[in-house]
Amino acid sequence: MTQELGRLLRERRNALNITMTTAAESAGMSRLTWHRLEKGEPGVALAHLAAAAEVLGLKLTMRVEDAGAPSDAEGHLPLQIELAKYPGLRTLAWQVGEHVDALTPREAFGIYRRNIRHLDVGALTDEELQLLTALQQVFDEVLPGV
Repeated sequence: MTQELGRLLRERRNALNITMTTAAESAGMSRLTWHRLEKGEPGVALAHLAAAAEVLGLKLTMRVEDAGAPSDAEGHLPLQIELAKYPGLRTLAWQVGEHVDALTPREAFGIYRRNIRHLDVGALTDEELQLLTALQQVFDEVLPGV
């Protein structure tokens, strides 16, 4: 729950001229729980938020974002890192064999970390440099020469 979401609930309730007590009773929750929703306090159940949205005539939706390339957002990593997309990593990951097509971010970072001295950073693609930057941010470790 965020303060911004709480503010939106409060504004909508006020625009509909509904008291907090009436809204809470209509949603089947206590006035205190409704108050916590509007304050944006953490720990309020998602079911309460859904009930509040329904009472206010709002539609609550969820969005699942694609775990695409790290370039989509700074520090963003896919769940699986495809070796074919990152030639430097593929070269360093010779020991995993040709039957492995992807690694987890933790596995990829471990390979980069152990073998960074063998990597020609200047020859990496922009996409692989972005991957390295994202891995360093996520694992909070700076690799030398990158």
